[in-house]
Amino acid sequence: MRRQRNVKIVATLGPASSTYETIKALHEAGADVFRLNMSHGSHDEIAERHKIIRQIEDELSSPIAILADLQGPKLRVGTFANEAEDLVEGAKFRLDLDEAPGDINRVCLPHKEIFAALKPGANLLVNDGKIRLQVEDCGDDYANCVVTTGGTISNRKGVNVPDVVLPLAALSAKDKKDLEFVCELGVDWLALSFVQRPADVLEAREMVRGRASVLSKIEKPAAVQDFDAILDVSDGIMVARGDLGVELPVQNVPPIQKRLIRRCRRDAKPVIVATQMLESMIESPMPTRAEVSDVATAIYEGSDAIMLSAESAAGEYPIEAVTTMNNVAIEVENDPTYREVIEASRHVKGESVADAIVAAAREIAETTEISAICCFSQSGTTALKVARERPRVPIVAMTSRRGTARRLALTWGTTTVITEEFNRFKSSVLASVGAVKRMGLATEKDQVVVTAGVPFNIPGTTNIVRVAPCDERLIYASEPE
Repeated sequence: MRRQRNVKIVATLGPASSTYETIKALHEAGADVFRLNMSHGSHDEIAERHKIIRQIEDELSSPIAILADLQGPKLRVGTFANEAEDLVEGAKFRLDLDEAPGDINRVCLPHKEIFAALKPGANLLVNDGKIRLQVEDCGDDYANCVVTTGGTISNRKGVNVPDVVLPLAALSAKDKKDLEFVCELGVDWLALSFVQRPADVLEAREMVRGRASVLSKIEKPAAVQDFDAILDVSDGIMVARGDLGVELPVQNVPPIQKRLIRRCRRDAKPVIVATQMLESMIESPMPTRAEVSDVATAIYEGSDAIMLSAESAAGEYPIEAVTTMNNVAIEVENDPTYREVIEASRHVKGESVADAIVAAAREIAETTEISAICCFSQSGTTALKVARERPRVPIVAMTSRRGTARRLALTWGTTTVITEEFNRFKSSVLASVGAVKRMGLATEKDQVVVTAGVPFNIPGTTNIVRVAPCDERLIYASEPE
């Protein structure tokens, strides 16, 4: 299924989108990737949604990526004797390990790791930052704080600690069970929540054992500070603006988003922009103008994908939300300014023969009459490098590996075609031509650019770029074996 846009759409599944009919409608409306949120839903429910996606994939012969999003370590206060208390600015409030119900003066914070890392002056944010506490003095089992922003604190509200790197395990016990479950189930991408350091990603990769690509969610200040090192060990990135906007001043998030997108593109790794993109469509069939502008900004910046969370998982208008995203993307990408912005931000440091090959393919496509760039890619790396170039013509990734085809559904501008394995270059050219003609991208009068590697079927050997006619008779007559 070829879209009329390059940016990809990720839709989260949930109670509002768990049936075969709705999931199929979401895919047909524009969803390229489905997100399974491991914070919600039982393993049986997750398995059923996975089964439905694969059924739709088979019926439509359209590779679909499935992204499983791990919950990550959740930090929460305990309970209150009165269920809730109103904290006023300037009041004193204590956090400790005492499991007794809380009151107006104190509450349990059952995370000794936090106390081990706190220092006077550190800030704690409760209930998505609605309440702010500043530590005055602390020890191994307590923190005496002053309320700097008041509000109502109630049972089990979440806590963010933006000022310190917490000595927490990268994966909770629940995360480890969920990771093994979804890897055995057969997901394509695994998203790691609350990444703080490269070691968090490496720990997950060791458990994944190559069964899925690993995507790091950037939602902690520590992850922003150590982003280059985290990117090096990740297969992809999600700019998770929800918690990032809680732990950092909200005005810091837009420039961080822009910077991270550019770094991901430089390294040819897919990046998703997520959280509150069409938030009002949870309850309204129409988005706000500001939300539409937010979606458009992520597209202009060159993001590989944009994501719906509660809008498609629990909202009243999941299909309308995907349709809106699809329509915004088409409109933006047809704007001449979009192409100017995308090309002005192209900055690639060539480091290999493959880098030179894909750069040449893009230049050929833009200076001659070329209908598409077809790249043979076993691991997906060559297709990612072609997508980094952001060419003006469609990218068709040819691969014999179904897993590679699915993972590339997250990559900008890439349509994947599953082929047989080839041992001869002529066969690969014929397969490319046949694919673009079946997709309606070319006729016999057109030409395509083909990139491949010899010897075939060995990842990392891209070393050929060829302009090929779409008339098979000319290929048989002129193309070498």
